[in-house]
Amino acid sequence: MKIVISIGGSVLISNQDLKKIRSFADTIKKLAKDHTVYVIVGGGWIAREYISTARSLGANEAECDCLGIDITRINTRLLITALGEKAYPLAPTSYQDARKAALSKKIVVMGGLIPGQTTDAVSAVLAEYEGADLLINATSVDGVYTADPGHNKDAKKFTTMTASQLVDIVTKIDISAGSNSPIDLLAAKIIQRCGIRTIVIDGHDPNNIIEAVEGRNNGTLIE
Repeated sequence: MKIVISIGGSVLISNQDLKKIRSFADTIKKLAKDHTVYVIVGGGWIAREYISTARSLGANEAECDCLGIDITRINTRLLITALGEKAYPLAPTSYQDARKAALSKKIVVMGGLIPGQTTDAVSAVLAEYEGADLLINATSVDGVYTADPGHNKDAKKFTTMTASQLVDIVTKIDISAGSNSPIDLLAAKIIQRCGIRTIVIDGHDPNNIIEAVEGRNNGTLIE
């Protein structure tokens, strides 16, 4: 299978925990033995701190987006280092470059690409562009809920849902700073457009990625 994995920056770079980064690398290498694997890494809390500082210094939102993209690429470099020779050594900066990198038969790891797009959206577009069989979103929540579980204790988790339902749910969830939206609206729209099988999982345990590929996930399946 072709598998695209989106890993939230706050999940991967949790207090720069070397053990956690190595665990993700080991999991990804295990998958790459039998599958073609692409990984997109987010910016996480580090990006948010830099963006907040940049705003305070007068940066506009496009400039903040570019700064956030830079941070995702730094996080990408850490994962590439942890993967060693199993990874393509450079982070692609376009979907075309990602396709070329995949010809090496190595794991392709990349960060953000375009101002105004989150790494969620980059992952969804890459999955469509490469005709992936599965998109996994390893995030800080354990699935898609009827509302933001961080603000609504009555929120219920979906075990399965359609892409149209995902779009409806994400549209209603507050996506301001600090919210727990599992995936952004643009990514949801792309998933709806291309119909790619998607699983949203709790990314704190890298083993959840293996279980998602093997059909034993405890997150939300979107198809």
